[in-house]
Amino acid sequence: MAARRPASSPGYRLRAAQYPGQSYPCKGPLITGNAILYDGTAGNVLESCLDISDARSKVAQHDDQSDGAAGAAAGQRLGDRAYTRILETLFERKIPAGAFLSQGDLVEMLQIPVAPLRDALKLLEAEGIVIIHSRSGIQFVKPGFELTRSTYQFRSILERAATGVYAQTADEADLAELERRHLAVIEEIERGGLTDLVRADLEQLETLLHHSIIASLNNPLIDSSYKRLHNYVRLIRLDRKVTVPLVLQSLREHMQVILACKARDPEAAAAAMQAHLASALQRGLGLYYGY
Repeated sequence: MAARRPASSPGYRLRAAQYPGQSYPCKGPLITGNAILYDGTAGNVLESCLDISDARSKVAQHDDQSDGAAGAAAGQRLGDRAYTRILETLFERKIPAGAFLSQGDLVEMLQIPVAPLRDALKLLEAEGIVIIHSRSGIQFVKPGFELTRSTYQFRSILERAATGVYAQTADEADLAELERRHLAVIEEIERGGLTDLVRADLEQLETLLHHSIIASLNNPLIDSSYKRLHNYVRLIRLDRKVTVPLVLQSLREHMQVILACKARDPEAAAAAMQAHLASALQRGLGLYYGY
């Protein structure tokens, strides 16, 4: 007698000795032989079953667990997207630094559901980007002296050491490409000023150089900390003055780092990075000198 096919999503197959010619769709586990439940991907025995009815019940339990895990993963992805969208909106100046908004304002502005928005805001609060005021609203941090000083101090500690490593380990081709791209942008600025295209190139070069240097440490803990630090740097730069002389100064500081790395001189490279970050701190604080 043919067995009735249970309703389930396509995936692995359910088999049992009682019905050797039959198979049933199921999402995760696999039942085979004489009522033994197997892992459908690795073939490992999960648990024994009393009979086909018990086996079907076990399949349903595993399907429910799979659905729950998938739902949690989907919620996490929504939270990640909400986190990214909030930061992008902030860095695009659609949310002013220091702004005070309600949760409803953010839902409407960003078109993000409430649950993932809350998850994202909790993470951003832990990172110091927002302050959540209970029953009042969300305040976006406006960078001041202390945040700027702390950010660049932390950068100096990490990047000075990382630059010394990078000078010894970086590929010749990568260093040559960094030099080529920097020289091309410097030439473009000297010829045509700060166009929108040049501004986009500047952001790419900034990220490429500094992230390549940090990546040379091959340390996941530092990578995670630096990602958070990079958000602070972008936040600080929202209010910075951008002119041709200031941009060229920064690019030439980059070139000093690159040339020292090409010379395989870790001490000179680390010193050049320290000087660059000290100048960047002064620019971030609005301290300019007439020389």
